[in-house]
Amino acid sequence: MHVQHAPELRRDFPELAAGAVVAGGITPDVTVDERAAAFTAIAESRLAVTPESEFPEIQAWRRTFTAMGLKSTQYRCAAESLLRRFRKEGRLPRIHPLIDVCNAMSLAYAVPVAVFDLARIDGYVDVRRATGDETYETFTGSTEHPDAGEVIFADAAGSAHARRWTNRQSGLSAVREATTDVLIVAEGMHDGAATDVERLVTTVADEVAAVWAQTAATAMLTESAPRFDFQNR
Repeated sequence: MHVQHAPELRRDFPELAAGAVVAGGITPDVTVDERAAAFTAIAESRLAVTPESEFPEIQAWRRTFTAMGLKSTQYRCAAESLLRRFRKEGRLPRIHPLIDVCNAMSLAYAVPVAVFDLARIDGYVDVRRATGDETYETFTGSTEHPDAGEVIFADAAGSAHARRWTNRQSGLSAVREATTDVLIVAEGMHDGAATDVERLVTTVADEVAAVWAQTAATAMLTESAPRFDFQNR
């Protein structure tokens, strides 16, 4: 299997910094509350000084959404949505230990972190512009077709595992209790994103090792090395 960004995306968004983590042996029977709290505390301290809309990481994604022809206050990157919810409610809902800790890291870094169940992905993940024929499954089970030209996470079967780039993941490959093998992708657009995303990827791998005692495979996806090939565990 592999994950990569299409060349035209890298041409249009040269500021893109991306990293990926592949891990197996994930189970739901662990506790991550204290570990997640350490990350959410970082976000809390930042939000006490300035709203998430003024974070450079979020402003960069807003510019990216605008460049894609989307209203940045209508469609928000996943990190901004999480930060807004956390600021308003003071907490995030518990979903699955891996999702909970990844969401907490996304809050701390203000960087979108997508987590996919590899058992639900056919062949590969290409981050590319949609043709309009792909199928996206919502969390309620209904289906949609992404707009032609929209940035999606697509697999070999034509399933869109995320719409509007980092805006909304699909229910098809969402992590469940039975999930064991995952692909985690982090992407940033801000100045210094390459350093921040690399740190985030390392932190994700460290959390997988500490909580699940599993060694994750990691890679930075760059213009010179845009594709990460890996084995589905």
